[in-house]
Amino acid sequence: MPLSRKALFAAALISAAPFASAFAADTYALDPAHTQTIFTIDHLGFSTITGAVHDLKGTLLLDTVKPENSTVAVTMGADSVDTGFAARDKELQGPMFFNVAQFPAMTFKSTHIKMTGAKTADIQGDFTLLGITKPLILKTTFNRMAQDTTGTNVYKAGFTATTTIRRSEFGMKAYVPYVGDDVHVTINFEDIKQ
Repeated sequence: MPLSRKALFAAALISAAPFASAFAADTYALDPAHTQTIFTIDHLGFSTITGAVHDLKGTLLLDTVKPENSTVAVTMGADSVDTGFAARDKELQGPMFFNVAQFPAMTFKSTHIKMTGAKTADIQGDFTLLGITKPLILKTTFNRMAQDTTGTNVYKAGFTATTTIRRSEFGMKAYVPYVGDDVHVTINFEDIKQ
């Protein structure tokens, strides 16, 4: 009889995590040196602009036996949005876009995890931007869990997630539809076991 998706995902995590607890979730802290949040957005149909969010802090409670019981919470500094062009980044910090003076942070907090494959899951949660909270799904792939042998000797778990945010739903309507409404996001993150 074939294993369920949940069982396959759990088996993948367990086989990669010989030190993980079988009875409770382990706490992992986001590694800012090896985590990237990259976004792309259409500019007038001429090009696709790419940017990143650099200031990220987060915690993952990872249950390797029942991964659907895991949770994740992340805070991102809105003033760390970087598109590689200083004048544009200054405008993005202003009231027409991220309004960092009033809303300095964006947050994501998971509410449910649905297994979709042996190494994939939909992490459902609440995303808050500009003081507005809406549901968001991170389509997530488990990459690897192991000891980092490059000198740090810490135990890590790595994931890649993608999502699309419709910025107008959060009140960020400047230049829509000329500048894209859909913001495509890719998150590559490593977490360090605490």
